[in-house]
Amino acid sequence: MPMPMPMPSPSSAPDGDRPPVRRTAQSVTRRGDPPAPLSVMESTSSPLAGVGGSTALQSSPVPRRVVDPPPAHTALICVALPGLAISTERGQLTGQGLEGFYRAGRRMLSRCQVRVAGREPVAVQARMVAADRARFVGSLRASPDAGPDPDVVVERTRYADGTERITLQSAAPRTLRLPVEVALGTDLAELGAVASGRAGPELPASVHDSGLRWSCPTAHVVVTADPPPSDVLASAGLLRWELELPPGGMRSVELRVRPDGAGPIRVMGRGAASPFAPARAAGDDPRVGALLRTCVEDLQALLVRDTRHPSDTHLAAGAPWRSGLAPAEALAAARMALPLGTRLAAGTLRTLARTQLAGPGPRSGLIPGPRRDGGPHLPPGCTATEATLLFPVLLAEARRWGLAEQQVEELLPTAERCLEWLRTAVGDGIYLPDPHPGGPLRCETQAHAHRAALLGADLLDAHGRPGGVGLRQWAQVLRAAFCDDFWVEDRGGGRPAAARTPNGRLVPHLGSGTAHLLDTGLLGSGALAPGLLDKVQTEQLARLFGGPAMDSGWGLRSLGTKEAAYNPFGHRAGAVRVQETVVAVAGLAAAGYEKEASSLLHGVLAAAEAFGHRLPEMYAGEQRTEGSAPLPHPAACRPAATAAAAGVLLLTSLAGIRPDAPAGTVTLCPVRGAPLGEIGLTGLRISGSPFSVRVSRLGLAMVEEAADGLQLGV
Repeated sequence: MPMPMPMPSPSSAPDGDRPPVRRTAQSVTRRGDPPAPLSVMESTSSPLAGVGGSTALQSSPVPRRVVDPPPAHTALICVALPGLAISTERGQLTGQGLEGFYRAGRRMLSRCQVRVAGREPVAVQARMVAADRARFVGSLRASPDAGPDPDVVVERTRYADGTERITLQSAAPRTLRLPVEVALGTDLAELGAVASGRAGPELPASVHDSGLRWSCPTAHVVVTADPPPSDVLASAGLLRWELELPPGGMRSVELRVRPDGAGPIRVMGRGAASPFAPARAAGDDPRVGALLRTCVEDLQALLVRDTRHPSDTHLAAGAPWRSGLAPAEALAAARMALPLGTRLAAGTLRTLARTQLAGPGPRSGLIPGPRRDGGPHLPPGCTATEATLLFPVLLAEARRWGLAEQQVEELLPTAERCLEWLRTAVGDGIYLPDPHPGGPLRCETQAHAHRAALLGADLLDAHGRPGGVGLRQWAQVLRAAFCDDFWVEDRGGGRPAAARTPNGRLVPHLGSGTAHLLDTGLLGSGALAPGLLDKVQTEQLARLFGGPAMDSGWGLRSLGTKEAAYNPFGHRAGAVRVQETVVAVAGLAAAGYEKEASSLLHGVLAAAEAFGHRLPEMYAGEQRTEGSAPLPHPAACRPAATAAAAGVLLLTSLAGIRPDAPAGTVTLCPVRGAPLGEIGLTGLRISGSPFSVRVSRLGLAMVEEAADGLQLGV
């Protein structure tokens, strides 16, 4: 029987989730997207309209000025938050577009142009060396008798912390005396202003110590040089050196960009300070090692420290647009990264516990978050709901991976308040409603709520807290009703609906959000929680995910090609979203649909290789053909926390690692088909100790390293 739960009032949405001005489906802006980068059409229409199949947003458009954000897909983005360095492949920072050094969302330096002997070096190569640095190589002919061959190489290594090293190496047969000039400039603009074309002109410079200084009412920045320049011209923002290079000789100049009075950026994700295990992957497919290494580097680069509680770290959503905390995505990324250890999960949970709403009323227990675009067929969704439901799930699974019981106990009251909010929001009904009055019942939300109830009940029972029985009873009622109420019958065998409208009509459009129906969560003894679909429906969803309408060859489309308003670049209208694709891979593999899981796995792995193993949060859902490459999305974050963490889940799901640290066991459920051949994963963490596993070409898994006393479950 359903638990008695009072229904929420219309004021139940937290401040960050109050409904925004309604916009057309194609132009709703996500939190963290650059300010007003899209052509926005204002509307005051009802969020859902229409009868039968289509429930697209209706509006009376009032056009606004189109402001295209600077494209980020071709940029080399060095990240070590709060620092960023964004460059083009030419290496010169010209002040155009997004180029520059950033710190805490402000552009510290927008222009850094090098000239040697009065000329710009010819750009030869540009590449990322690591998540926080890039290397640019140029060449030029400095000797009049050098012929067509360059005889000076100019190498620039650019770091996210605001450092740039410029090195000249001579291959000339005689000593060269080369004038070197570096032209600098900045607007000290906020990233949002840069993105929306409101950065403003460069500021005047003044001479400062061994470099230059710029000021505005809210910021001051200095650039210092080592060795000091022989000449500084503030009016032109120019530093000059006369460098002598003997045959085969090398000379370097180092520039440091800092807010006036600030020291270098402290990189949190390195060495002993890193919350991540030094995991490695190797096997028959050489791409797995590069992917896992890059994913871990990107996660380290996106770490952010809670300024009031420096021991707690969490992940920013992504760069360049979303370098702050996005609660739902921080929790989702921490959950997928649990094989690397539980320290990130603990820091994320503690950080978000401090944001939980308290006091009486239906909002009590919510973890605030912004609204998110729901795609062309649904109104914006509430990420506060998602975050509140993810909190007890992450805590429960982190406990299974070995989070210390003392830390679990400290966080348990917050999880209890999240579950109490769930019980209150459901009330006497069956489904978790949308916080916006008149909003739809979303399929994805019911999946999150069902998982939270079951894993939350498991967590409460383990600590002798009341409430587990009621949560399980509600989950059982939800499961029985969902199979009928959210299933669209059609000639093709049916599909789960994206949502139900308040009047009971189904929103039939198939998207990747239904992948969350396959993500049921980890219980004790290596068992997975039951899902909302029955066996026949799960098989049908697997068939749909494996079909050409959803599987692009590069991953799972966020909306099928046969659906109205499909757009291969639409971030919820057809683009491939990495997180949901990997959730589908893991869920399909766990349910035994290895053919469909393998196809999506190979697609994401091929896309990762095309992107230099640094997965963006999304890319176009264009169909893969022979010799093609995935089309980047110009506004996608890269790196992105959920994409990097999804890479970890993608590879570890091949071994099917299901730990139960409180019971001292680990169960392995590998993908029997061994879609990547033999693969070995080393340096993972269970209960804080190293854990390594190998899956053979026959799909058999074997533990190679584990903590003393950890037993292999059945």
